[in-house]
Amino acid sequence: MNPASVPRDALKVLREKGLRITKKRELVFRLIHVSKDHLDAHQIYELAQLEDPAINEVTVYRTLKVLKEFGLIDELDLMHHEGEKHYYETRLKREHAHLVCMRCGAVLEYFGDPLREMKEQVESQFGFRVKVARTEFGGYCADCQGPPARADQPVGEARPGGG
Repeated sequence: MNPASVPRDALKVLREKGLRITKKRELVFRLIHVSKDHLDAHQIYELAQLEDPAINEVTVYRTLKVLKEFGLIDELDLMHHEGEKHYYETRLKREHAHLVCMRCGAVLEYFGDPLREMKEQVESQFGFRVKVARTEFGGYCADCQGPPARADQPVGEARPGGG
């Protein structure tokens, strides 16, 4: 395992929160932190095994629980696109919304000012101090939308080409 691949600020956060950093915890955290995808527990386990064949699935699940309890990762359901599967991402990313295609399962991340503005509005309007915000939009990505419906086409009628 290459400790340099975990950003120093991430290790600092782990230590500041009082978490004992084992090689296996660092490995699981790093895999989540550097991933460009949203990984489920089994995918994290499979990636961890490539680097540390001695790691077992129970250790991965326990580590996920600890990292979540310490507020270092988020557990997401991503619109339950794949049933009850849960996915993980680091909280060290800036706040964003997830756009989940309900047909193909593609997940896009949206980092925009409206999210920051909504958080500020909630805080000022309700006097509520927001610590974490999770926002998901379910819909259809550009590839899954198909051709636009004709204005005279009844709702629910099948369009040519599927969709």
